[in-house]
Parts: sequence; structure tokens; C-alpha cells
Amino acid sequence: MTVPFTDIATLYIDGQHVAPQGGHEAVINPATEAVIGHAPVAESAQVDAAIAAARSAFDHGPWPQMTMDERGDVLDRMVAALRARQADIAALIVAEVGCAQGITHLMQVANPINHLASTIRYGRRDEADRLPIDITPNMMMPGGPQSIGGTTVVREPFGVVSAITGYNFPFLLNLAKIGPALMAGCTMVLKPSPFTPYSALLFGQICDEIGLTAGVLNIVTGGTSEGQLLCTDPRVDMVTFTGSEGVGASIMAQAAPTLKKVHLELGGKSAMIVRHDADVQRAAAMAVGFLSVNAGQGCAIPTRLLVHNSIRPAFVAAATAFAAHIRIGNASNPDVTMGPLIRESQRAKVEHYIALGKAAGATLVCGGGRPAGLDQGFFTDFTLFDNVTNDMAIAQDEIFGPVGCIIGFDSDDEAVQIANDSRYGLNGAIETADAATGYAMAMRIRTGSVALNGGTGTMSFAPIGGYKRSGIGREYGPHWLREYQHEKSVFYPIG
Repeated sequence: MTVPFTDIATLYIDGQHVAPQGGHEAVINPATEAVIGHAPVAESAQVDAAIAAARSAFDHGPWPQMTMDERGDVLDRMVAALRARQADIAALIVAEVGCAQGITHLMQVANPINHLASTIRYGRRDEADRLPIDITPNMMMPGGPQSIGGTTVVREPFGVVSAITGYNFPFLLNLAKIGPALMAGCTMVLKPSPFTPYSALLFGQICDEIGLTAGVLNIVTGGTSEGQLLCTDPRVDMVTFTGSEGVGASIMAQAAPTLKKVHLELGGKSAMIVRHDADVQRAAAMAVGFLSVNAGQGCAIPTRLLVHNSIRPAFVAAATAFAAHIRIGNASNPDVTMGPLIRESQRAKVEHYIALGKAAGATLVCGGGRPAGLDQGFFTDFTLFDNVTNDMAIAQDEIFGPVGCIIGFDSDDEAVQIANDSRYGLNGAIETADAATGYAMAMRIRTGSVALNGGTGTMSFAPIGGYKRSGIGREYGPHWLREYQHEKSVFYPIG
């Protein structure tokens, strides 16, 4: 059976479906290693054309001049078109990413569409700010009547945006760029990961269906040179990227000569603090559940498990027991709870860090190898280490796989110190029976978000982003559009 959207063989530039100059490249299912389609590959000349189309659409087209309500009406049609295809998009993600169906339907597909809908609602309420009246001496007539004036602050679209996205939650990441940028009035060139191109290419069909103005959204593919053009071309005003810290730093350097705005959602090595009074079984189940999401390929997953030493043996035992119930396999089976890693290169990286953990003296509690009977696909065991110290490579580096590090502590202050002893600062979690103390600890942790006792249970409509090397800027929440807007102050006399 053909996987939905894998018959798309063209790029989408200036409202047209364009044959790729770079030919086509096989895209494989990471669970089976079978080819699911041959995706179009752009060359730099076509990326150049996409930038030109976005520039023209911004400088001369109607999209930036439309009201928020007018753009919202168009994007409401996008919401409807995506919801009509929701089952097909989920089937694509299962094959393209290998993500388990439970995670796919909610986190990979439904939540992103809901976030787009919320972005439209927030945008419709976005109005100019009128500042307090200002009374000042008249510089031209000292001693004479004073001047009275006012200021209105308006927000305008930032311009042409290059969006470069990763492979782990591709539909979510693509829509997290498209939604706020287009609602704000920007135009965009979107370049997805070569591993997951179809989750972006499908938006060409959506644009046709909803009647989006040509050039507002352009979708290209390609490699390093094409990505570099999107980060260096002076016609681009802003680059937004989700991926690794190393690539994020390179993008920032490439964008610097033209002084582009850079918006980065990068990696994490988040800590989950389990205090002495926590429900051990609940905390262990939650930790294992987090780590197994998309085979650990998530930047916000808590991979450092900071557990009070008085309950650490019980936590280790409980986590090991829960881990034994994880069903690893091809996500086409709805009973599977953890799929594969995206490619062999990622599995090799995970296995490298497992070897480093063993060599450093950490205690392998479970996993550490490859699951039996799964010879095809890029599967790895769910792996837990105990007796980890925070200076070990497995505790400091983002592994991007289902590898958890259990680190003991004896006091709240020590737990906070360990949590903050990281070059990252994306997410965190605290489990405790004393919610007030947990809240106070959350205020001391240098991360963009902290889930106290499980948080809301889902990704809420709150700003998400990183401190330190976890990124610059925020996504989601009531001020999401601000990342894609300029503020302009208009001063005027009123008397």
C-alpha cells in the first residue's frame, strides 16, 4: 500500500509545482528500511528562485498588507484542510519517522493543528498599543506652553523567513514555523530534513486548496549548500531553525554578516527531579514514559533522572520493571509503544554513548543493546544507567535516543545545582508530595519550562523555548507572533 503523500515528486515555488533539478532521492521507513518514496531534491538555483518568490510576495504582494482577520480566514481554511487529512498525515508520520501510533496521533498531528488554530485566535486579537499621554516642554519655545502627544505601537510582519526543520516531529516543526510566520504577514521558504521531506511537501497541496497567494509559502529540499543559501542570502530577513545546537551555532554564524534575526529551538539535557517524598512508582512510570517517546528523539525529554538517594534503589527497581513492558517494533502495529531511531547513523551515535557510559563506570540497569528479533530497521533497546555522575558524557551531551541517566542527590539545593549544571536549559520536571516546595525549586531551575507533578499532562498553549545553548526565542503561547513581527512606534502631537 502506498504511504499517503509519498507520490509528491515536485517542489513548491511561487505557487507552482516545480520539477526538481537535483533529481529524486529515496526516503526510507526507519522501521523496515524499505523505500516509501522518491522525494524531489532541489539545487541552489531553485532555492534562489524560492527566495525570490518569497521576496516578491512580501514586497509587492497583498499578503503582508492584509488584516489579521483576512489572513486568519485563509489560515482557518488551512486548519480545515489539515484536519480533513489528519489520518493520512498520521499514516505518513508512522512510515516516515517510525513513531508509535499513540504518540503520532496526538503529539505529532493533532496538537500541531490545534496550535495553528490557537495562533489564529491570538492573531485576531492582536491590536496596536496606545501608550500613555506624554507632556513635555516645548523645545522651540522655552517657558511657553508645553507639548502634549501620544504614541501608538504597531506591529508589522518581519519580512521573508527561512525555516529549516528537523526530522523528529516534522509535521509539528513545519507547522510551528508556518503558522505564526504567515499569520504575522511574513512570507516563507521552508526546507525540511532530507529524512522527512514529505511532511513538508504536503503543504503544497494545502496551499493550492486554500488559495494561498503565490510566493507566500515555498517548499524546497536539498542539502548543506541549499541550507546555507537560506541563511546567508540578503533577501532573507529572518532564519528560524529547530534542530541540534551545533547546526544552530552554524546557522547563527552564517546569518551574522547580513544581520538577520535568528530564532533557534535547539537541544536539551533536561533534568527530572524526584524528591524524597515523591510517589516512586508514579515518578518511575512517568520517567520511562517520557524517555520512550519517539525512541527518545525529542529535545525536551527529561533524560537526566535526579533521584533522592533515600528512594533511588526503589526508583531503579520500578523503572526497570516499567521498561520491561515497553513494546519495541514497527509502528504500523498499533500495540507498539516505541519505534526505531531515524537512521543507522543515529543508532551508531546512541551506541557510542552507551559505550561511553559503561567505560565511565555507570551501572547499566537495563537495555544497552539491540532488541532481539528486529534485524531490519534502526531499533535500539530502552536503556537506563544508574550511579551516573553529572560530569559524565552521558549526563552532559544530548544523545537523542532512549537513554536515561539516574543521578543521586541528598538535598534540594544539590538537586537544583545538578539540574543547572548543564550547557542546556530547555525543560525540566519535579516530582514531589510538597507542591509548594516543588514550585519554589522550579523557580530556581534555569530552563524555559518546568513540569511540576506531571504538569498539565499535555503541551499547553504556553511559550516554549530554551535558556543557554537550548535556543533563542519562544514558540507557542499568546506572544508567539511577536517572534515574526517588528514593533514600530508612531509619535504624534495632540495639542
